[in-house]
Amino acid sequence: MSLADIIVYFGGTGLGLAFVYIIWGYLKGLKRSPGDMWILFAYLLVTYVAYSSQNVSLTLWLSADCGLGDIAAGTYITTWSIMLSMVGMVAGALVDTIGIRRTLFFSVIFLLIARVSMVFLTNPLIVFIFGFVPYAIGFAIVSPVISVAIKRFTTKESAALGFGLFYVLMNGAFAVGGVFFDKVRGAYALKDAAGKIVNDNAGTMLFGAHFSTYQMLYLFVLILTVVSVGLIFFVRSGVELDDDGNVVIKPLIDHGSGLAAVKSALVKTGQMIKSVVSEKYFWIFITIITLTIFVRMVFFQLQYTFPKYGLRVLGLDAKIGTIYGVLNPVLIIFLVPVVALLTKKISSYKLLVVGSIVSASSCFIVMIPPAAVSWLTDTVWGELVFVNWLGMAPTHEALMQNPPVPEYWPFIIFILVFTIGESIWSPKLMQFTAEIAPKGKEGTYLALSLLPFFLAKLIAGPMSGILLNAYVPVGPNKEILGPYPDHSMIWFWIGAMAIITPIGLLLMKGTFQKREESAAAAGH
Repeated sequence: MSLADIIVYFGGTGLGLAFVYIIWGYLKGLKRSPGDMWILFAYLLVTYVAYSSQNVSLTLWLSADCGLGDIAAGTYITTWSIMLSMVGMVAGALVDTIGIRRTLFFSVIFLLIARVSMVFLTNPLIVFIFGFVPYAIGFAIVSPVISVAIKRFTTKESAALGFGLFYVLMNGAFAVGGVFFDKVRGAYALKDAAGKIVNDNAGTMLFGAHFSTYQMLYLFVLILTVVSVGLIFFVRSGVELDDDGNVVIKPLIDHGSGLAAVKSALVKTGQMIKSVVSEKYFWIFITIITLTIFVRMVFFQLQYTFPKYGLRVLGLDAKIGTIYGVLNPVLIIFLVPVVALLTKKISSYKLLVVGSIVSASSCFIVMIPPAAVSWLTDTVWGELVFVNWLGMAPTHEALMQNPPVPEYWPFIIFILVFTIGESIWSPKLMQFTAEIAPKGKEGTYLALSLLPFFLAKLIAGPMSGILLNAYVPVGPNKEILGPYPDHSMIWFWIGAMAIITPIGLLLMKGTFQKREESAAAAGH
């Protein structure tokens, strides 16, 4: 048994036990919650596995099956992402109006329409209308409805545990989705005699018709969506947990006719927004949200730039779903509780600054000359990464006979460091948001916090396409033209964008610290 195997067995066992302990702690604290919440968490797992595996493939599918270039695919994704945010702003009101169960069915109907369309359609315009528009409506509702449900299925004391379990399960689902994507892609790719992928979108014949690899992935995602429909049938209407921890069933509130309910909601929302935007603290809030979007846009680039970048720089055999889609969420599951424990006495503002510096600076790690770290492949770390984790060879000896490109190392180190930074700043951003928002207006503040993202997404999508086209372009038939000596410049520009966040936070130090102090004094 090699040292790497020993580390995997003992380290894996330790992490597995730690994960079981984390989950057990949540379950013990939520034992009085109704069974509907556990059904909802099962729905969450199925839905986020489907979303995660499909999300990795979107830009690849748009180019391979729908014929869009890098810039067009990036712009396409931007438009869809903006719709996602717009629907998310009103999704909470929908839950209040028609209830959790009906909202879940409303969401899944649109997801079914979207995923059926994306299995069979490839015309960019038609697939946008029947695929991406219902996809935006259906998925934008998922997170708000689960958040509202958790609040209703827990007491004030157990709510934090409910949201903590939501966060853990969501990240776990993202990890499973990343592995699922790689498994499906590997199963339906065309390989040469040596087992190397030569055409990752070869697909297969099914029911007398040809389905590409990405269409097969979407077919499996559609099956998962059907499974989620079955789970919703077991969620009861009007179930809540009262302050004493007793399960009660409340009848849905009659909001009048659909049009009257919408009109009433619009009037009340308008009045609240008018009140909020006249407050000084609201503009402080919008300022910090605007500053943080630059480092948060790295997520966008990892989701939509990295899949194409990874295949062109690391090779068609690269496990692009596993490299980011597994490493990041798995680390987050274990890092967030540890970081929270170690930093509970440090102000949110300081942690936002430190965490964003770490995450933004990590992008520049990709610029390390690969030759400077290639020696890691012939070490226990190389065996852990390429044999035990990515499964690129059965043994270390076999790996060294056909070693992977050294560009893997700077990117993997980048993801590690970025995730450490994320574990510091991401939870504190949520906490800081709650601290800065006046009591009773948190919902409106959170809804309006999406406004800066409209501008950010207008930049991020085209930026993805422009960077790919500039530094790792493909040929007229979408063939890979590598090697790409300047590929790391993509992450230089992404890092240069992200570093605006900590610089801006440092420049606004006095304003933010003053608000933290006043919020603490007011008990917000």
